[in-house]
Amino acid sequence: MNYRVVVCSFAAAVLAVTGCRTTEESAAPNVPPPGFAALFNGADLTGWWGASTEDPRKYEALPAADFQAKHDASLADIHQHWSVNQGELVNDGQGLFLTTDKNYGDFELYADYKTVPLADSGIYLRGCPQVQIWDSTEQDKFALGADKGSGGLWNNSPGAPGKDPLVKADKPFGQWNHVHVIMTGSHVWVWLNGKQTVNGAVLENYYDRKLPVPKYGPIQLQTHGGEIRWRNLFIREIGSDEADQRLRGTDPAGYQSVFNGRDFTGWAGPLDCCRVTNSAIVWQLKKGGTIYTAAEYTNFSVRLEFKLPPGGNNGLAIRYPGHGDTAYLGMCECQVLDDNYEQATGDKIDPRQAHGSAYGMVAALRGYQHPIGEWNYEEVTVVGSKIKVDMNGTVILDCDLGPVKTFLHDYAHPGKDRTSGHFGFAGHNDPVMFRNISIQSLP
Repeated sequence: MNYRVVVCSFAAAVLAVTGCRTTEESAAPNVPPPGFAALFNGADLTGWWGASTEDPRKYEALPAADFQAKHDASLADIHQHWSVNQGELVNDGQGLFLTTDKNYGDFELYADYKTVPLADSGIYLRGCPQVQIWDSTEQDKFALGADKGSGGLWNNSPGAPGKDPLVKADKPFGQWNHVHVIMTGSHVWVWLNGKQTVNGAVLENYYDRKLPVPKYGPIQLQTHGGEIRWRNLFIREIGSDEADQRLRGTDPAGYQSVFNGRDFTGWAGPLDCCRVTNSAIVWQLKKGGTIYTAAEYTNFSVRLEFKLPPGGNNGLAIRYPGHGDTAYLGMCECQVLDDNYEQATGDKIDPRQAHGSAYGMVAALRGYQHPIGEWNYEEVTVVGSKIKVDMNGTVILDCDLGPVKTFLHDYAHPGKDRTSGHFGFAGHNDPVMFRNISIQSLP
């Protein structure tokens, strides 16, 4: 076994638990620890441009030439207000926010900062505000929460998890503060000076709270009101397996495994459509039908992992009656489909056929799947006529099927108002895989 891999894996585990670097100071400033890359090279502003508080989805959607013009036009402002002094990144309290050229998905971030009285700053995650940094002694901002300290997700809604830091951990002015951030999906963990200030809270989309934060976006260093200095800005991109493990963790009490990883004990339906390989249910080519749990459920939450081939198509049978097509006779078929289905197959689909959708009734958001060939983690919650789908840490569907009156191709869905039924998988000929399936009944 590679010794360096073992050491790095152990170090990553330590970091995840403690929220601290293995050494507070690098042997040389701005030199990243193993597995991390430096966002700031200690010498100049290479790798950065300037943006303000603006929806990253809008400028990322610009034609390439228009985005490049916006990018290049920002550099004069950046060089006016940002500088490098003895290996420290310095802002004078004005100007555009320093913004990485590169966009990031799931990541682990370290940053050291030192600021002055009355200054106000923050770290934008995927271009969205923000991990708050401010003067915790400024009485004029106590009504806004400054007295609670830095390290919270200040732009979350009042009372929402993460808005206020769990503890006050700011160091006195003149001392360096150490920030550690982990982001997977829409969930954020923050430690300030080794104390946890945010524990897995969802970062709300400041620009449109009806939408989740983007899957990818830049890191931004916000500033206004006073000088702030930065150093040791390090980032590590997190792979899908690690991200999903962090999101799922250990299933809470109340969840029961409904698939033993060996055979189909406790399942019914056309079981010859599938086989069990490496503790996963693998759908067979050119086989169709719905397999389902022997048990029935009313309100429930199911946790599972799935993997798709290119163009893969399957579905989750929700409150299935045990016969017929679950998309119409069950409460719904919660679609399982390659997000790039059109490119893979050449066929066009209705938005209500996309992954996570209540098939033919309500469309889910697209673009949050892991790449084809990697496992995805999904949690589906069904209460009454409502269904919520959280995939890879981002809610892609949250709807009430009760009022739905318009259906794809005008096909009726007589089962949508069912109050109980089986859970299962509705296969459509493709070798889609499922594993680690646990269900909790809800009141």
